[in-house]
Amino acid sequence: MQPPQPVQPHALVLDHTIYACVMGSRAFGLATDDSDTDRRGVFLAPTPLFWRFEKPPTHVEGPAEEQFSWELERFCELALRANPNILECLHSPLVEQVDVTGRELLSLRGAFLSRQAHETFARYALGQRKKLDADVRTHGAPRWKHAMHLLRLLMSCRDLLRTGELTVDVGDQREPLLAVKRGEVPWARVETWMARLAAETEEAAARSPLPPEPDRARVEDFLVRTRRASALRSVEADPDHEVVQGIVGGRVLRQH
Repeated sequence: MQPPQPVQPHALVLDHTIYACVMGSRAFGLATDDSDTDRRGVFLAPTPLFWRFEKPPTHVEGPAEEQFSWELERFCELALRANPNILECLHSPLVEQVDVTGRELLSLRGAFLSRQAHETFARYALGQRKKLDADVRTHGAPRWKHAMHLLRLLMSCRDLLRTGELTVDVGDQREPLLAVKRGEVPWARVETWMARLAAETEEAAARSPLPPEPDRARVEDFLVRTRRASALRSVEADPDHEVVQGIVGGRVLRQH
């Protein structure tokens, strides 16, 4: 079997995407006439590419504007760490593309959720709050769009910890949040709102139905099976190749 030729990053997205969705304001239910369309996706790099010294990329920007994709393994790693952006991708109401592997990934959404979300969401929120406070000190006012999205994130974390389910669309909170974005709500009221949400989140964390840890074994089983299936497709292309047969069959090949 000839060694696989290098694959251009954009080709991985175009030819090997297993899941793609719209994120940002459109997924959150906060879009206005001037909102961008942020696209996010997951691609599965063919297993033979990992047998080379030069590994496939863990993420790719493009090829379209406002498009960003992760390789499946990297995506799963970040989701297991309860990365807010990654978890929300898995729960987007605006799915644009999904294949059989992508549907299995979506079926694992619950395996990624745990009480670790409290720490990761809170840490991310704290970083955003520091930026808002710096803007207030420097300019006398925060970046109102960022304030709106921080409120949305705090709501999302609170409700996740309360219910065990992650909801991306803000529902009936759309108009109150857009009023913040337009700068119609005094900063003092926004600060009070943030403090109340943070307190509610702490209370929800103490009673959350979520497990303490994500189901890492279940996710790893999915990843291994997916990698093996990709290798098997290489076997079909070259059924006599000993190394590929050994990997797919789970055998340990002796070196001579």
